[in-house]
Amino acid sequence: MEPFEILEHTADTGFLARGATLEELFEHAALALIQTALDPARAAAYAPRQLTASGETREDLLVNWLNEVLYLLDAGRFVPARFENLWFDGDSVFAQVLGERRDDASHPPRIVVKAVTYHQLRVREHNGQWEAEVYLDI
Repeated sequence: MEPFEILEHTADTGFLARGATLEELFEHAALALIQTALDPARAAAYAPRQLTASGETREDLLVNWLNEVLYLLDAGRFVPARFENLWFDGDSVFAQVLGERRDDASHPPRIVVKAVTYHQLRVREHNGQWEAEVYLDI
């Protein structure tokens, strides 16, 4: 089974991410967001960055986490290639992100993602695995 799939929507785009654990779900959701925005296939995993987000609910936490990943992509001009040591502490998520400086020639843009939204957002455990349905403002 694929870790995520792209979902069609009339005005936006989205994805359904899956993971055996909540940590894996957050990693797969981040990878889906990155692959929606650009082609990360040639991104090298050598420059470490710390990434953290907080939220009162799982949904808040996921949206804030993905918006931090988006900020890293856009404002930070950084392409994550791999997430390591992703863990939760209370209402926060932490991870070390390995990647490289964003270069449009090496990481061709696909679509401009403005933000991760709460529109039809769903985070749940289903049949022994975690799922998140996420829509992006493009």
